[in-house]
Amino acid sequence: MALVPYEESGMGLQKFHKPLATFSFAKRTIQIRQDWRQLGVAAVVWDAAVVLSTYLEMGPVELRGCSAVELGAGTGLVGIVAALLGAHVTITDRKVALEFLKSNVQANLPLHVQAKAVVKELTWGQNLGSFSPGEFDLILGADIIYLEETFADLLHTLEYLCSHRSVVLLACRIRYERDRNFLAMLERQFTVSKVHYDSEKDIHIYKAQKRNQKEEL
Repeated sequence: MALVPYEESGMGLQKFHKPLATFSFAKRTIQIRQDWRQLGVAAVVWDAAVVLSTYLEMGPVELRGCSAVELGAGTGLVGIVAALLGAHVTITDRKVALEFLKSNVQANLPLHVQAKAVVKELTWGQNLGSFSPGEFDLILGADIIYLEETFADLLHTLEYLCSHRSVVLLACRIRYERDRNFLAMLERQFTVSKVHYDSEKDIHIYKAQKRNQKEEL
């Protein structure tokens, strides 16, 4: 979802121009290809993805056998880590980013794990018909709530993909008032709590679950 200009400090942008970003997760070295010049913010690893991947590795959510989806996956780091930790993962982004996303998934997942990871097009609020309502146990998103004009479509997408048993984990840096506005929108349909904060990277992780009808009344 993230093919838009983005503001960060000049120093912060330097790491995005490196062709490879290397990480260690799930007892494996993961090398993520980056391509800032061609695809912009969709093709670099943001801190929120690293923090969410670290959080998943800490084990607060049972991933083995879990049906998960990553929204606005970009480079696919979070989905790759979830798959390595045992989840069946659908890793999604807009069509223009899919080939790049697939290349990272294929390069970093062993063949027996690739069978549990599907790369699929999803433009929020648009092609939801190719997914089943309430299909996933876990919905993952890293730094996907920064663009205000996407908020309504993102919220609709979350509502569609979630059942009342689903868990949503969103990792983000709260940069602007609009980021808080999205969380307020989310709280109308979901119970929301902060479950983790990385003070070094200034990244929050929020957990959300669909409200039941009694709570909504």
